[in-house]
Amino acid sequence: MLQQQISTGHYKIGQKLPIEPELMKSFGVGRSTIREAIKILTNSGLLKVQQGVGTFVEQNPVNREPMDQRLKRADIQDLDEVRQLLEMKIAEKAAIKRTEHDIQKIKQHLLDRKHAANAGLLDECIAADVKFHIAIAEASKNSILADLYKSASVHLTNWFLHIYKDTSGFVQTQHLHEQLLKNIIAADPKKAWNTAAKILGHISQ
Repeated sequence: MLQQQISTGHYKIGQKLPIEPELMKSFGVGRSTIREAIKILTNSGLLKVQQGVGTFVEQNPVNREPMDQRLKRADIQDLDEVRQLLEMKIAEKAAIKRTEHDIQKIKQHLLDRKHAANAGLLDECIAADVKFHIAIAEASKNSILADLYKSASVHLTNWFLHIYKDTSGFVQTQHLHEQLLKNIIAADPKKAWNTAAKILGHISQ
C-alpha cells in the first residue's frame, strides 16, 4: 500500500513521509505494520531513514522495475521506436563483429523468411523475420544490445500478427533484407546501418 503510493507519485522522491501516527491513521493499521513496511521498503532501497530527521523516499519502485516487465506495459509505438533504433545499431555492429558462424545463421533465417513469405505463411514468416534480426543482434557481440532486442521482439511479435494481414509486405522487403546481409558479409557498417534504416522506413510507410 505504501509502495503503491510511492509508485503512483503520491509520495515523490526526496519527500519526507508523514510521522507514524499519521501513516497508521491513513492506512488504518497498527504501528507494527507501518514499521515493518518501512523496514522492508528501506531494505529494498526505496526509503531512507535519517535518525532524528525522518523517513524519505529514496527512489520510485517503477525505476527499479525489471526491463521485461517494463516492456510488457510499454506503449507499442514506444516499443517500436526502441526496436528501430536497436535494429540500425545491431546491423552496424554486426558488420564489424560477425563471424562465419553468425553469417550462416543469418542466411538460414533469411531463407526461411523468403520461403514463408512466398508461401503466404504469416506466422512462420514473422517468426523467421524476428529470428533473422535476433541473429544479427547476436552477431553484434554486444550482449546488452542483443538482450534488449530479444526482449523487445517477444512483445512485438504479437503486434506484428495484429498489423500484418498477409505476407505481401515481407515479400516486398525481402530484397532489402538480402542487401542487409550482403552489407554485413562485406563488413560495411555504414551501408548496413543505411540498409537497416531503409527497411524500417519501408515498413513505417
